[in-house]
Amino acid sequence: MTDAQKLARTAFAAVVAIGLSGAASAADMEKCYGVAKAGKNDCQTATSSCAGTAKEDRKADAFIVLPKGSCEKIAGGSTTPPAK
Repeated sequence: MTDAQKLARTAFAAVVAIGLSGAASAADMEKCYGVAKAGKNDCQTATSSCAGTAKEDRKADAFIVLPKGSCEKIAGGSTTPPAK
């Protein structure tokens, strides 16, 4: 095996490892409602069509994704979406 092949194989293994670690960490995340700054929400809400479109700070149905356990430490944060 040439040095170029070894380098390519190592680079591929690193990319796969990074991809797998990212997938595993997604399970350690949670949606935190009511704490997003205007324009900084992670996904659509009942009143905005996509990420980054919440029109006001701390909108109850706008969320950001945080590491599990972080939301409960934020005043006004909730892991439960508001009732419709």
